[in-house]
Amino acid sequence: MSAAARSSSARAGLLLALAGSIAFSGKAIIVKLAYRHGVDAVTLIMYRMLFALPLFLGLSWWATYRSAGPVLPLTRRDWLGILGLGFSGYYAASLLDFWGLQYISASLERLILYLNPTLVLALGWLLYRRPIRTRQYVAMALSYGGMLLVFGHELSFEGRATLIGGGLVFASAISYALYLVYSGELVKRLGSLRLVGLATSVACLLCLLQFLLLRPLSAAIVAPEVIWLSLLNAVACTAAPVIMVMMAIERIGSGLTAQIGMVGPLSTIAMGVWLLGEPFDGWVLAGTALVLSGVLWVTRARP
Repeated sequence: MSAAARSSSARAGLLLALAGSIAFSGKAIIVKLAYRHGVDAVTLIMYRMLFALPLFLGLSWWATYRSAGPVLPLTRRDWLGILGLGFSGYYAASLLDFWGLQYISASLERLILYLNPTLVLALGWLLYRRPIRTRQYVAMALSYGGMLLVFGHELSFEGRATLIGGGLVFASAISYALYLVYSGELVKRLGSLRLVGLATSVACLLCLLQFLLLRPLSAAIVAPEVIWLSLLNAVACTAAPVIMVMMAIERIGSGLTAQIGMVGPLSTIAMGVWLLGEPFDGWVLAGTALVLSGVLWVTRARP
């Protein structure tokens, strides 16, 4: 590949990583806007997954049958792994996140979810006794200190609702961190796109089944705005960012893609102020700076 072609590929990778990060961050904003129309979390996530299911089935098909490399048949153990990862990484994590957004601001939700690398580090120590270095402890302290700064500030205004919402979103972050910790073996065997397509398809089916078990069919009658917001969420904030981030990793690597992803919390805060009228003050600014600094340090400190 020529120098000009490499440069063009790198620019495309940077733009894809930036667009994917911003698109991911828009999910919380869309969910908060949909809640204004009287919909509950179970119904809202059902619509999101209903619209996303064909997209993820298509992704799974493409990764399986259009892959350049050999395609391994799925074994019983593979299917059990896909079911477990789909439940933890996308079904439980999404449900807890949507539920928590009923109680807390989009800005606080994004900061809590952004603690994910520190949770992966902690789970690696807890499950596999992987050592954590001193600078990683310091980085984690920075991240959690920043999150608690914003959490305490919001708690002083919302009280019990902040405790409930923060706990639910933190549980969502733990659920997704478990997915990341346990997905390594299957990623090597099936490939990242194929695994994501299959696991998210499982999560979509679980969300649809959950709605059928917990709600009457009449609950599916919602305001037209909820339908359009859910469609936008499924396409622009769920399926498209997955593809854009994977394409970015192919061009510029996972490390640089992750660092560009730090624009996510900032874009969530900006959209929260602009579209939702959420407050932005020195507490939020200081907390965000601490969280981003800590996560960047944790990422760079990894061996």
